[in-house]
Parts: sequence; structure tokens; C-alpha cells
Amino acid sequence: MTTSNRVGDYLIEQLCGHGVEHIFGVPGDYVLTFFDLMARHEKIRLINTCDEQGAGFAADAYARMRGLGVVCVTYGVGGLKIANTTAQAYAEKSPVVVISGAPGMEERHDNPLLHHKVKDFETQLRVFQEFTVASASLENPATALQEIDRVIHAALRYKRPVYLELPRDMVLRQGPVHYTHSPDSEKSDPESLARALAEATAFINEAKRPVILAGVEIQRFGLQDQLLNFAQKTGIPVASTILGKSVVSETHPLYLGIYEGATGIDAIREYVESSDGLIILGAFMTDINLGIYTATIDPQRSIYAMSEGVSIEGHDCGALLFEDFIHGLGDAPIRPRVPGPLPQRVAPEVFPAGNGGDPITVKRLFERLNSFLTPDTVVIADVGDALFGANDLLIHGATEFLSPAYYASLGFAVPAAIGVQMAKPETRPLVLTGDGAFQMTGMELSTVALFGLNPIIIVLNNKGYSTERPMLDGSFNDIHPWNFSRIPDILGAGRGFHVTTEAELDRALVEAEAYTEGFVIIDVSIDRDDRSPALLRLTESLGKRVTR
Repeated sequence: MTTSNRVGDYLIEQLCGHGVEHIFGVPGDYVLTFFDLMARHEKIRLINTCDEQGAGFAADAYARMRGLGVVCVTYGVGGLKIANTTAQAYAEKSPVVVISGAPGMEERHDNPLLHHKVKDFETQLRVFQEFTVASASLENPATALQEIDRVIHAALRYKRPVYLELPRDMVLRQGPVHYTHSPDSEKSDPESLARALAEATAFINEAKRPVILAGVEIQRFGLQDQLLNFAQKTGIPVASTILGKSVVSETHPLYLGIYEGATGIDAIREYVESSDGLIILGAFMTDINLGIYTATIDPQRSIYAMSEGVSIEGHDCGALLFEDFIHGLGDAPIRPRVPGPLPQRVAPEVFPAGNGGDPITVKRLFERLNSFLTPDTVVIADVGDALFGANDLLIHGATEFLSPAYYASLGFAVPAAIGVQMAKPETRPLVLTGDGAFQMTGMELSTVALFGLNPIIIVLNNKGYSTERPMLDGSFNDIHPWNFSRIPDILGAGRGFHVTTEAELDRALVEAEAYTEGFVIIDVSIDRDDRSPALLRLTESLGKRVTR
């Protein structure tokens, strides 16, 4: 039993018990009492952001790094502003607990027109039920504690967001005094699991050249070590999807690279697609993951395991937990093998300091960034060439690359740096964002300054929405130019650099690495029509669809 069974106290204690140390949000009158409880709690640090969407993205990133994130906002104007970030967390399986204050139960009588109300008092709850796996309005103190446990368990079980609505007059109400939390436990059906593992073992042992295609669910369920042990024990090489990039260290000798159909590297594509024993583990079959469906892999002739189920050559294996199947593969009698020659990765190029008067290009930018990365760097890429150009970056550690590579919401990267650095303060985020994406949420640098964080932000400044231009261009892709390197002057914190040449980039990165007292923003001026090869291949495929 917790120290207090008041509804608000119990909620905070349960979050702390699952490793939450930071909660992101923006205060408002319907949630002020709960904010005060959090601010007074010795184990919680409250991170108040500039905007609710920034808080939502920060909580999403925190969840990806730590296993559970929390965002707390007020009713209506706050809750509905994080609908987008919650939808992204649902689409990409990020376990975020959304807590929204709400009008008190006593003030709802006769359906008054209270501020922030939209249609009726259940409107916001119905909205969030569309993109969460569990939800509850904590209107009854007799059942509130049980509802809190049920909803948080769903977030952890399914790795997706959940929603709790907390009327302001329920925060300090006493729940059942003798209520205690009973840990939930689920297990796979033993017979179904044994049959599935036997079938998988036979499938892999019969294959001449098996390949693992690992996706983001390996990271969401904390199975990176199990995957790596399985690969090393069997000698089976690993490719990843773009959403699952860095699911294992990309410096590992068994790592092939990113597989993404025709938009990826041909040698990796050919190696994966020619495999006679493809083992797909936790990978979403999305359009971007599959190179706008240019991939030619068939789950019907593969092992395909996800949290929704396990199938082998199209055969549904029954009621299995994803993590039980992965653990079982590690113990299965799969014969070890020595893989043949694997596609060779290009070693990062080292730029000599102070040389290079040529204008900087996207290609050269990412080549230089490759040599800048360290084992303590977490790369966060926004949508656009920030993401596609980052495909070829060599990530040193597991789960050190974050991006919204499926839902593809612009504006994720800068606020995500807050969540990452709170979750793992020993790391230093390298944020890759476009000028358009930055203008959406970039002023969360004010939050970065407030809490003394020190990410390095690279702005790919190519004068608008470069992803759309090759598909269908027009004035709608133009944005007003900003002097990004002058933002530290506005905030009175951090350092800024404006880069136009390779030599300027090199000097800026050297100084950024040395400056750890605050954030660094590097404005990299790139030609309007300069794009990475990966983005050119992708937008060519998308353009054919848009103009049909």
C-alpha cells in the first residue's frame, strides 16, 4: 500500500514505481492541484514546457528511452493540443500516460458552460479513446485506484498510450483505505508456444541463408540484448527497418544496415530479399519502412513476430506473447552457422579541420556528422531529409536513434531532445531538423535553457518544405526565413553558428563539442534543390502517386 491512498497521491506513486522520474506538461486551472502534488513530490521532477505539443513529444521520447512517459495538461485547450502527439505514440507504439485535468464533478450539475468545454463533459474522453489502448475518467474515488492500475498496466502491456482524466475535485479525495495494487501477469499458452518454437526452429535450420529483419518493437519491449544474443549464438545477420534504426549497435559485425526497399542501399536490399529464411521480429510493414512498398518480402513465407501475434509461413501460432517467443528463440536448438560475406558499410570519412571552402551539401553534411558521433550521442531526426539523410549515419549504441519514421509528424525532434536528456542525462542529443519543422516547435529551446540542457541542434536550412517540392511544388512550400543562429541572443542562453561551407561546418562542430554549458544551434544553409540520394528516391516514388 502506498503512503497515501488519495487519488492524486496514488497515481503519482504508481508512476514512480514504474520508473518515471520526470513528468512533462503545461499547467492550467483544472489541473493545478495535481501539479502542486507533483511539484512537492520528492521523486518527481516537473518539466513545464512552452507548449502542450512540446510536452507531448518530450514524453514520447522519454517513453522510448525509459519504457514509460507521462504528459499532464489541463482540460480542452490543453488536452486537445496533444491529440497529435498521442496519435503518434499510438501509431509508433510508445507507452505514454496522458493525464488531463477536468472540471470537478460538483461543478458539472445542470450542464453549465464552463470554460474549455467543447460539446459535453465526455467529449475529450471520447476523442482520446480513438488513439489510446485504455482510458478512464477518475470520477469515483471508490474505483479510481483500480482504474489507475488497469490503465497503466495496459500502457506497459501493449506499449501504447493511455488516457486518465482527473476531475479537479477528485485529486485529494480518499480512495479505499485498504486497497493494494496486485501486479498483473500474463503468459503465453505453453502448448502454443512450444509448437511455435519447434516450427520456427525447423524453419530456420532448413534455411541456407537466414536473415533477421528487426523492427522497433524489439526496443519497445526491451529485447535488444535477447535479439543480439540470438544473432551471435546462431551467426544470423541483422538488418533493421528505418523506424527500428539502432535497435542493435550499428557497429556490430553482424549488422547489415537499414532495409527499406528501393529507397535503401542495393546491396542490403539484395541480401535481405534473397534470403530463404527471413525472420521478421517486431517490424511494422509500413510504406516508409518498406520504401513506399518497393520491398519484395513476403510475410507468408517468413517468420513474422509482433506484439499482435506470431505467424510462421502464414500460419497463426495462437495466443503468444511477443517477448515469450523472442526469449524462446534464444534457447531453441538452432544450429550455429558462419555467415558468408556481408555488404560492406562505408567507413565514416574524417574531415581535416579548417579545410574545405566548398559550399556544404546534404551529402557532405551527413558524412561529416558520421565522424562526429560518439557512444554518448543520441541522434534525434525530424521528418524530411533530416531523417532520410540520417539513414547512413553509423549509430554506436542500441536505442540511440529516435525519429517519427512511421507517423511522420514534423516538429518532433527539438522537444524530443528534452525527453531524451531527462531520461538519460549522461547522453548528449544531436538533433537533426529542417527549417520548416523547427518553426513548429523549435522554441522549446526556451525549455532547454530553463532546465540547463545541452543538445546540439543542426537545422537543415533549405528554404521550405523540401520533401514536398519534388512531388508537387508551389508557393505553399515556402516559409519565412529565420536567422536560426541568432536564437541564443533572444533566449540569452546557448551558442549559435551559421554555416555555408565545409570548413565552417567543421569549426562549428568542434566548438559545439567543446561547449557543454548549454545548447548549440547550427544553421546549415543548403541549396533549395539539394537533397540526399535517399530522399530523391523516395520523393520520386511519392510524386508518381500524388500526380496520378
